[in-house]
Amino acid sequence: MLNIESHVSLKPYNTFRIDAKARYWVEITCEEDIHTLLQLTDFVDTPKLILGGGSNVLLCRDFDGLVINVNIQGIEVIRADDDHTYITAGAGVNWHKLVMFCVEHGYAGMENLSLIPGTVGAAPMQNIGAYGVELEQVFDSLTAIHIQTGEKRTFSYADCAFGYRESIFKRELRDQYIITNVTFRLDKQPIFHTRYGAIRETLAEMGVSDDNLSIKAISEAVIHIRRSKLPDPAEIGNAGSFFKNPEVPKPQFERLKAKYPVLPGYPIGDDVVKIPAGWLIEQAGWKGYRTGDTGVHTKQALVLVNYDNATGNEIMTLARQIQQSVLETFGILISPEVNIV
Repeated sequence: MLNIESHVSLKPYNTFRIDAKARYWVEITCEEDIHTLLQLTDFVDTPKLILGGGSNVLLCRDFDGLVINVNIQGIEVIRADDDHTYITAGAGVNWHKLVMFCVEHGYAGMENLSLIPGTVGAAPMQNIGAYGVELEQVFDSLTAIHIQTGEKRTFSYADCAFGYRESIFKRELRDQYIITNVTFRLDKQPIFHTRYGAIRETLAEMGVSDDNLSIKAISEAVIHIRRSKLPDPAEIGNAGSFFKNPEVPKPQFERLKAKYPVLPGYPIGDDVVKIPAGWLIEQAGWKGYRTGDTGVHTKQALVLVNYDNATGNEIMTLARQIQQSVLETFGILISPEVNIV
């Protein structure tokens, strides 16, 4: 039996802790709930917002429609072959819980994605990534239900059209499907990714060498790094990295490198270089900035924060100011990673 509530505060359901209101709100715990909901004639034409963990969204207004909170649980090993183990997880499963499940059972590939907030269902939408690994590297398929027709569809890797913090669900199929579960392909023999960020340094501080390297050690190193740099949403409202790391042509990077010798960059192929947006924001003078209840985190300039009662529009105003400042300083337009509603 679905319990559709009205005039619900979304503050507990988004990590920015923005006190926007939903005209209607419902929690979905299984596929049957979705089909039941889609058959309710009173809500056929009602605008709908799909909300998982609310860790990658900025609410700039009340939502005059139906917010669907997807809370489908379950983690299951479905098959294995000589090289891989395949795991299906419900869309409402906490992402870090899934990563810990894989690490504890020796299923490799997700360890660099430890402690990323949010749910399994949101992960492929965003093609989440961290420390040299992106979700698409462990993705096999997902199941989703079309909001208008109720049709159930399986999406393959190719169907999802993954890009950097992008997928078909953020572009052509935006707001058209409810993801119900995701299947991942994990390695039986790990391929260690330790070159990005401070992973090698942190592993050395932990006393871990190449001889005793493991996916558990990498996961613990990533968790340590994230906790030392990123604010806990339970303490300070935030959505993690607010901006994407920009990708620029190699000649442009080389010109900037000549002007700013310590500019970091990570080559992507032969002609493109990824630059950390946090470095650009910090160099433009925004790290630790605060106005009212809105600000830039003191330890990580990539994170915008809500200290208490900031509105979504106040945070978005700050974001635009930072974008303009970075553009004027470096000639690079940084784009939001979070979804703006």
